[in-house]
Amino acid sequence: MQRDRRKRRRKKREENIYEERVVSISRVVKVVKGGRRFRFNALVVVGDKKGQVGFGTGKAQEVPDAIRKAIEEAKRNFVKVPMYGTTIPHEITGKHGGGRVYLKPAVEGTGVIAGGPIRAVLEAAGVKDILSKSLGSDSPINIVRATMNAIDRLRTADEVARTRGKEPKEILG
Repeated sequence: MQRDRRKRRRKKREENIYEERVVSISRVVKVVKGGRRFRFNALVVVGDKKGQVGFGTGKAQEVPDAIRKAIEEAKRNFVKVPMYGTTIPHEITGKHGGGRVYLKPAVEGTGVIAGGPIRAVLEAAGVKDILSKSLGSDSPINIVRATMNAIDRLRTADEVARTRGKEPKEILG
């Protein structure tokens, strides 16, 4: 009995570490011989607000099940976000399908200037100051994937210096 309680407590503590944000829920229909079959798609972003973020999608007959599946997938797909203070190291454009996302570093105190899906990803990652613009498709899944693509391609001055065989001071000027 007591062992079960400990497991429950440990599970609750682990879940509280991450911020989970449901970006979109959509009802999808499959037409079959007997009529229509309804299911729900959920798009969820999960982050620790310390530079790690992931997203996942889930599909089920009930909304809570779809969200749970999406959260589990998101926790498996974490990406490290390179940070420079409270913002990102450089500007970048991420692409996925018809969606394009432009991210630009901002001075401290600016806040997160971003629309729905982009904001969800950046806030879950722990980015405090950033400017962004969504270009092209406005599909939430494409925007989230484009944002993750941009984050994945970000590089710090140390990484660039190492690739070029120079000192970080030389790169920064």
